[in-house]
Amino acid sequence: MTQRNASLSVPEAMKPHYSLIKSLIEPYCLQYLNDEYAKLALIATAALCRKRPSPLVNGKANTWACGVIYAVGFVNFLFDKSFSPYVTADELATAFGISKSTAGNKSKQIRDLLKMHQFDHRWYLPSRLADSPMAWMITFNDFIVDARELPREIQVIAYEKNLIPYIHADAID
Repeated sequence: MTQRNASLSVPEAMKPHYSLIKSLIEPYCLQYLNDEYAKLALIATAALCRKRPSPLVNGKANTWACGVIYAVGFVNFLFDKSFSPYVTADELATAFGISKSTAGNKSKQIRDLLKMHQFDHRWYLPSRLADSPMAWMITFNDFIVDARELPREIQVIAYEKNLIPYIHADAID
């Protein structure tokens, strides 16, 4: 799993906000993207619900739903034609009835709140992790190396420090 601490738990007071945003995220992701996007977007929404105070209490649900998908899409190159699934930022924003600039601004706010960045293995689609060299690059003995090439003991330490998505040595057949 991309986020080992991934949780869909939401404080009781935030459940109505979460449910409303979820009701917008799931249909869009399942129609235009995939279930991995839906799951990551819901994990991000739940994480935003747990923030104190939660930013989701202000603003419209459609703006937050679009911003969350945009943020997860940003990490996963959703707007790059060479990746699949692919949609444009305009198409995404239009589907939620907001402008591209509003969607982009909300995405930036979410990425800052959740400390998301491109190639962030915590928010990367699980199906892409094994093939993403950037998810595995760490500094070891002052050199940037691919953690998959390191001994298992070092991979365990890197995993415990949340530097890599999983212990690659354990995933080898």
